[in-house]
This record gives sequence, structure tokens and C-alpha cells, in this order.
Amino acid sequence: MLGYLLNKILYALLTLLGVVTVIFFLFTVLPGDPAKMMLGQNQTAEQVAAVKKKYGFDKPITTQYLYYLNDLSPISLHAINPENYTSLKSNKYYAKHLFTLGQTGVALKTPYLRESFTKQGKKVTEVIGETLPNTFVLAVSAIVIAIILGVVFGIISALKKDTWIDKIIQVFSTLGMSVPSFFSAILFAWLFGFVLHEFTNLEMTGSLYELDDFGERMTLQWKNLILPAIVLGIRPLAVVIQLMRNSLLEVLSEDYIRTARAKGLSEFQVIKNHAVKNALNPVVTAISGWFASMLAGAVFVEYIFGWNGLGKEIVNALNTLDLPVIMGSVLVIAIIFITINILVDFIYSWLDPRVKLI
Repeated sequence: MLGYLLNKILYALLTLLGVVTVIFFLFTVLPGDPAKMMLGQNQTAEQVAAVKKKYGFDKPITTQYLYYLNDLSPISLHAINPENYTSLKSNKYYAKHLFTLGQTGVALKTPYLRESFTKQGKKVTEVIGETLPNTFVLAVSAIVIAIILGVVFGIISALKKDTWIDKIIQVFSTLGMSVPSFFSAILFAWLFGFVLHEFTNLEMTGSLYELDDFGERMTLQWKNLILPAIVLGIRPLAVVIQLMRNSLLEVLSEDYIRTARAKGLSEFQVIKNHAVKNALNPVVTAISGWFASMLAGAVFVEYIFGWNGLGKEIVNALNTLDLPVIMGSVLVIAIIFITINILVDFIYSWLDPRVKLI
């Protein structure tokens, strides 16, 4: 178990190194001069030079890459010279000095994802910290809807195989997988937020927290979660239904199910105690993948519904070429993907004792 965990951690670190390398060279080399992007159109040569020196943009690209790795690492090297980019004198680090090696210090710090180009020097970690919780709430709500309804309808569809009930469920499941999320978002917003607003009391757009009518304080608006959560959950719901149905039909044909029935157990007990748990393995795979994808791919849904999450922030950052926000968001999403994949392996071993962690 310990060896398996260490191998997974090593694999995760190598994967993150690859992600960091790709996003750094993709968003640093290709777009243009980051100093000019930060200053906007009314910059002077002196201002550009000052910004380049402050953020290390005047260094060769390989040095900038090493600076970026140093910023991200929790244990990193820092120059004693206060004018150096990596100096701990800068207020960009939350660091604790550990010891000194010659002219270089070693410190323990929080990862530094740079500063936003468009939010007046606001740290990317602050931007992500303000938006990621909203996306997390939206993704969890959507996946809960998909799990509960998907497992229930999948079981019903399997038990009612080839009946009219099964066919209706399959039609809606296929439709749910086929319709793009952005189209579903537009349709639901228009239908339930505009046409049927008097009956649903739902808005076309809105986030989890909104200013009250007097503009004095933020109020929690749970009703704004309903439409985007349903829309975001439609496609994983359809996938879970299909997987649960097919997996349960396969499990019900196993010998141990026939043995359980021969012992006199009721059909409900057979399904509940023997069939469902063993049929959940492919469902867990789908759910884990979809949950990570929701955190990364809720872009259109959040943007259409005006949900102030990470997806909407990424769209805004792309429109304004706020490269540090884009890079930091992609890196955080990659970490979430990797963490979920590791957790799924342990869930596998709990659901099915035949799966061994080696």
C-alpha cells in the first residue's frame, strides 16, 4: 500500500512538471511581451523596463522557467540580494527562511502563482480562491444529481429491460449525452428563467452570492444554483444511467447472484446486498472523471448563467490575456484531476476486494 502510494505521488509530480512546462512555454513564449500586457497601451520604455526587472521578464527564457518552478515549489531557493526577483524581501511570498547556503537562502513557502495582469497586482491564488469554491459547489451539486438519479434510473432500466420503461429511459439518456451543454444552458435559462419565471421564480443569470437590493451586503442565493447544476449534471446523468444499466445486467448474470437467489433471498435483497455494489465500479470511474471535468469544463455553463466560478474567470482571463490567471487555473485543475485519480484507485479497492493496490 505504501509503495503504491509513493509511486502514485512520484507519477503525480512528474505529470505536474509536464503540465507546468507546457503551460509556461505556451503562455509565456507565444502571446507576446508580458510587461506590455500588464501596463496596457499607455506605457513608457522606463515603465516596461521596471516591470521586466521586477518580475524577471528581462532574463533568458530558461531562467524565467526556473524562476517559475521556484515560485511554485513549497521548498525553494531565494537570493540574499533584496533587488533579485527571488528575494524574500518581496511581499509576494508567504515564506519562512530555513537556512542559508552561501549567497542563497532556502525557505519554506506557499506556492506563488504570480499576480494578475488586469486586477491591479492581485495574486492569482486570491483570484482562484474567490472563484474555485463557487465552481466546487456547482460541480458537487451537479454530480450529486447525476449520481442519485443516474443510479436509480439505471437500476430501473436494468430491471425493466426491453420494456417501454427501459426504452423511454434509454431515449432520454441518449438525448442527454447528445445535446451540448451550452445549448442546454441557453434553453434552460430561457425557458425556466424567462418564459416560466412567474412559476419557477428562477433568474436567467445569477451567482451563489449577490448584493442585496440596497447594495450593502452579500446574500446567499441558493435558487441560482438550481438551473446551472441541472444543466451541468445532464450529461454525466446520462452516462451514469447507461453504465449502471449495462453493469447491473452483467452482474445479474453472474453465478453468485443465482446462488443468492437459490438461498431464498428476495429480489430486493439480491439487488441491494450483492448486485449494486459490484456494479458500481464503472460508475465510479465515470463519476470521478466527470467531477474533475466539471471543475475544468463548467466554462460555458458558468458564463451563460453568470455564475462567478473558475470557468467564468478563465473566459474573462482569455478575453483580457491575463496569462497568470490562465496558467494558475490550468495548474490547479491539473492538480485536481491527479488527486481525484489517486482517490478513485482506493475507492476501487474498497468496492471490489479483488482489486489490489500494488
